[in-house]
Amino acid sequence: MRKPRRVEAFGWLLAIVLAWLVVYPIFLVLVESVRGPSGWTLEHVSRFLERGNTWEALWGSLWISLVSVVLAGTLGVPLAFLFSWVDFPGRRVLSGLVALPAVLPPLVGVIAFMFLYGESGFVAHLVRAVFGLDRAPWRLEGAGAILLVHGYSMYVYFYLFIRAALARLDSSMLEAAASLGAGRTRTLFRVVLPMVRPALTGAALLTFMTSLASFSAPYIFGGGFRVMTTQIVTTRLNGDNGLAMVQTVSLALVALVALWSFRGNVGGTGYTAQAKGVAPKPRPIRGRRARVAMATAAWAAAIVLLLPHATVILVSLVPFGTWTTEAIPPAYTVQNYVTLITEPERLRPLVNSVTMASMATALAVGLSVLAGVLAVRRKVRVGPAIEALMSLPWAVPGTVFAIALATAFSISSPATGRFLLVGTLWILPLAYLVRN
Repeated sequence: MRKPRRVEAFGWLLAIVLAWLVVYPIFLVLVESVRGPSGWTLEHVSRFLERGNTWEALWGSLWISLVSVVLAGTLGVPLAFLFSWVDFPGRRVLSGLVALPAVLPPLVGVIAFMFLYGESGFVAHLVRAVFGLDRAPWRLEGAGAILLVHGYSMYVYFYLFIRAALARLDSSMLEAAASLGAGRTRTLFRVVLPMVRPALTGAALLTFMTSLASFSAPYIFGGGFRVMTTQIVTTRLNGDNGLAMVQTVSLALVALVALWSFRGNVGGTGYTAQAKGVAPKPRPIRGRRARVAMATAAWAAAIVLLLPHATVILVSLVPFGTWTTEAIPPAYTVQNYVTLITEPERLRPLVNSVTMASMATALAVGLSVLAGVLAVRRKVRVGPAIEALMSLPWAVPGTVFAIALATAFSISSPATGRFLLVGTLWILPLAYLVRN
């Protein structure tokens, strides 16, 4: 009996640690939202309800997230079907290349879009040179710019999810539908889409949550357009911590309601194949001209999707101050990389980022393995609670957790489980750990 009790004790200890890392900081934000200098108060909530700019930011976050889902799905779903069901020259290479935007960090992707499509970017220089314009005919700013970045960076969720679902599809079901007289359109809507609906819903949920938590794109391209993530940071920087706490709680509530709304559709209304069949093989295109046209169109689409990656690499090779009005940079060099490596003050941020990320990764792997063993293999009593605590950080926007951790660990009060970590080396690895 000692071993099971010891395992149960480890389970309870892990649940307590996770609750301290995940739930306790959010609880402190909730407390601070209804507390003022003189005690408990609803003043912050009242000001939140009365301010139009706060409601504008909340509504902006909501509709931007919904439209981002539509844009990402419109781009990602056809690509998934194309590379899964149609065979053409270069299909295997392109199917991997179009998934590369998932590798690009959010801030790097935003900067890449600025250099590519901004008023001083490659496309703007090219348009000005071709049409003889003095300035670019557009401004990469506002809701449209945010949606452009979101659509590009988040279509990968639909692409990967749908491709995985199509790979599990049983080709015998398609053959049975065809033998019963169903055409391609009817088979698509009556057989294929119900089978991939859980994947569609999962990708939509992931896209919505990622868009709701987006900060880099609204911060750089937002201009006068308000979203709640940037509004929270602005309010806090202005010193209005009470209102910032209420805004943080409101964003967390929107995220949790969205998670609850989507959750019932993930796997609940779709169909699941019981037999282990063979996935449909990609169909070759008949006719040489059709194959060449399809391959050309696919490569063109892949190049457009990979242009931000290429832009980052190209701009990194441009000497400082040499690219001004030309459509294409006139000179290239590796001196920027030499400077980065040889000058300690420039290399230090990269080293710090890699070090902190490595620390957080090691801790996250260890914590996840321990949680998986206790909750799934050993089936401790608090297993469901451990699983819920492990998944909660994904459901809450990163800005919410940033404010929560900054609130929880901004003072030293060991008796209440609070330690002064803000401004130290440990706050960022802790934030990365909790968030991921």
